[in-house]
Amino acid sequence: MELLQELMQYVGTQWPRLLVLTGQHLKLALLAVFYGVLAGVPLGYLITRYRRLAEPVLWVANALQTVPALALIGFVMIFLGLTPATGITVLFLYTLMPIIRSTYTAIINIDPALIESATGMGMTRWQILRIVQLPLALSVALVGVRLAMVIAIGTASIMSLAGAGGLGSEIFAGIDRVQDKMILAGALPAALLAILADLGMSALERRLTPRGLRQA
Repeated sequence: MELLQELMQYVGTQWPRLLVLTGQHLKLALLAVFYGVLAGVPLGYLITRYRRLAEPVLWVANALQTVPALALIGFVMIFLGLTPATGITVLFLYTLMPIIRSTYTAIINIDPALIESATGMGMTRWQILRIVQLPLALSVALVGVRLAMVIAIGTASIMSLAGAGGLGSEIFAGIDRVQDKMILAGALPAALLAILADLGMSALERRLTPRGLRQA
């Protein structure tokens, strides 16, 4: 109870700074996921066209996911230095696996008869992708984007070590000073952001899924 009171008092006096850190944290995650979608969705589609590339591409994406964050930060920092770009790059690499895999899985699981029917109607490859494949694959592909967003928000707490700021700055400052209220002031908003992002992406998934598929 005493800790809760201390936390409330601390947040009451430090909320402008904590709000700035929360904005930095969210910006890091959103930029990483944005770049992850720009790279991962086309790559996921590409490996459905050239299946021999699927295994090596997915292997590399999975391998990046298993590299410890601190090790990846140290490696990227050699090239980009102690800057927010390092944090965004590391988070971007972590978002690739769920986005690529979900896009690939979504497209290859579309009924081939639908593609044959569209081809028989004279549709071009681009029309088939836009009118048939993307609407059918969207709900599954968004699962990967949703997972990538949660991963990015959670991992962004460590990116303060790369000079990227965010709520991790408050958490590590609290650890250094052995101040539980500072740790909670950084950890609780980060957890709340992850929960809200998951709920928001779930709502977006439902909104972007065609009505016929939602009913099905």
